[in-house]
Amino acid sequence: MKKLYKLKLIALAISTTFITACGDAETKIVEKDPIVVEDEHDHDDDDDDHDHDDGYTIDSLGRLAVLAGNSNEASFYDLDDNALLETFTLTNDSNTLSSSPDFRYAVIASRAQDYLGFIDGGLWREDHGEHLHDYEQSPAASSYELTSGSRPTHLITHDGQLAVFHDGDADSGTVASVEVLTDNDITSATASLPSISYDINMHGVAEPRSEHLLSTLRRDDSESTSVAKVLPDQVGVYHFHDGEYELEQTLEVTCPDLHGAAQNHDYVVFGCSDGVLLAHQHDDEYEAEKIANIAAVGDLRIGSIYGHEDSETFIGVASGHGGGEAVIVTINPVTAQMEELEWQLADGASAVSYSFSAHGEHFLILDSLGFLNVFSAHDHDGEMHWELEGQVDITEQDVSTMPEGMSFSMTVAQNGQFAYVADPIAQHVVQVHLEDLEIQSELELTFAPSAITWLGIAQEEEEDDHDH
Repeated sequence: MKKLYKLKLIALAISTTFITACGDAETKIVEKDPIVVEDEHDHDDDDDDHDHDDGYTIDSLGRLAVLAGNSNEASFYDLDDNALLETFTLTNDSNTLSSSPDFRYAVIASRAQDYLGFIDGGLWREDHGEHLHDYEQSPAASSYELTSGSRPTHLITHDGQLAVFHDGDADSGTVASVEVLTDNDITSATASLPSISYDINMHGVAEPRSEHLLSTLRRDDSESTSVAKVLPDQVGVYHFHDGEYELEQTLEVTCPDLHGAAQNHDYVVFGCSDGVLLAHQHDDEYEAEKIANIAAVGDLRIGSIYGHEDSETFIGVASGHGGGEAVIVTINPVTAQMEELEWQLADGASAVSYSFSAHGEHFLILDSLGFLNVFSAHDHDGEMHWELEGQVDITEQDVSTMPEGMSFSMTVAQNGQFAYVADPIAQHVVQVHLEDLEIQSELELTFAPSAITWLGIAQEEEEDDHDH
């Protein structure tokens, strides 16, 4: 029988206990023995660099959080045996689903209700100095929630931080704001988070970058270069010190109708109506330049950008407001060049989801016809280009029977070469191996999934030298 829990716990006192050392008798966390890995997972037991039999680490494919399309429920599955672990009843009816910065928590956001809640996926890792220590417990609803901001919209994670941009609302007179948090903040129920409060509403975005936060600025309508004045046209560099963010630099290059942002190791990129804005870090200062739109973009706007810490190039998607035609471009900030991706969707198909793989060597485009298109980066004459490696047909269903308002969705594992694709028609999730381009397993559901996200213990690239 499924266990139902209320995400917002009413009149329940929860004592928070901090883990200070291995085997602390005060901890409330249930620690299990390391999971025994079956042979079919293809683990190399002789690999000393990836030893999972040390008494502290857990070898697991992770867990999958799944939102139901026909109810306000979130279900959690163990990806090692596809078993249902828990089902939670959510506070609100309309929600989005994503993961926390270190993939321990499912983040439940309800924009219209000014609400962010969290569910502990039950797998996480701590660095105890002389060794890494992994923990496993049942998924559990957290009493911690964010409700003070207005209209949480863009949630951006990078290097252990999550920046939540609250748009605010002109009708109610609420202003835009940003909150930055970590998995530890969620665990510790941190009451006062590092934040920024503006004096006006805006549909903006913020990129967390260690002690810096690059966040959008909306100027007075008479000065703004944006056509839609609710969209900002400048970027500010905030520096966190003495317990608060301070605006230390405003990038001089404007970015009309700014929407969408991403970053890699060296650059932060923002989408503009006339191109993309590049911000390049030099110590505590940032230099800005613009790459103008190429002819292929036409009258469209690059409003979505995808980046990865280990990828030197970005992927931009230019489209009209509300969808329709889309042009996919690659952006090389080092050479300040933009070029159209040498690939087109099949007739009648539209892209429904984009993602880099765990370590950035693949870029994935899931389309409305049920094909997962897998790209790889290749070096040609010293320049990086993305080429289609292959397609995986993830459905045998008639795509015209897709439930109204729903689509295929995907998430990427952070501990191996797997992507998971949810099919609302077949009511299941398939596991795709990105190197073999094959479906390797199937998770059966009893409902149509509207969104999925991977949770678990992420592996650094040098640790992940084998396939699960």
